[in-house]
Amino acid sequence: MTISATATAAPSRHLGRSVAALISGFVAVVVLSLGTDEVLHVLNVYPPWNQSMYDSGLSLLALSYRIVYTILGSYIAAKYAPRNPMRHAWILGAVGTVIGTAGAIATIPMHLGPSWYPIAIAATALPCAWLGGVLYETRHPG
Repeated sequence: MTISATATAAPSRHLGRSVAALISGFVAVVVLSLGTDEVLHVLNVYPPWNQSMYDSGLSLLALSYRIVYTILGSYIAAKYAPRNPMRHAWILGAVGTVIGTAGAIATIPMHLGPSWYPIAIAATALPCAWLGGVLYETRHPG
C-alpha cells in the first residue's frame, strides 16, 4: 500500500510545483512590466494612462523591457520547475503568445498605439521563453 500511495503522491506534487513555477514566472513578468510602466507614467516619460501612446520610440522602450522581463520570467519558471526546466519555459512562452495574440486582436482596433507593438509582444514571447530556458540550463547544466 505504501508504494502505491507514494507513486500517486509524486505526480500530484510535481504538478503543483510545475503550476507554482509557471505562476511565479508569469507573475514576475506582469508585476515587473506594469511596475515599470507605472514608474514611467509617474515620471511623465509616458503619457497618462488614459491617453494613447503613438510614439514609436516609447513603444520600442516598452517592448525592450518587456523582452527582458519575459526572458527573466521564463528563467524563473525553469529554475523552479520540478523537472524539465526547458518545457516550463516553453509553456510560459506559449501562454505569453496566446495572451499576447488575444491582446493584439483586442487592442489594435482600439487604436491605443502603433499596431506593430502588440504584434511584437505576441511574436517575441516564444523566442524570449526559449532564451530564458537556455540561460537557466547554461547556468545549471544537468
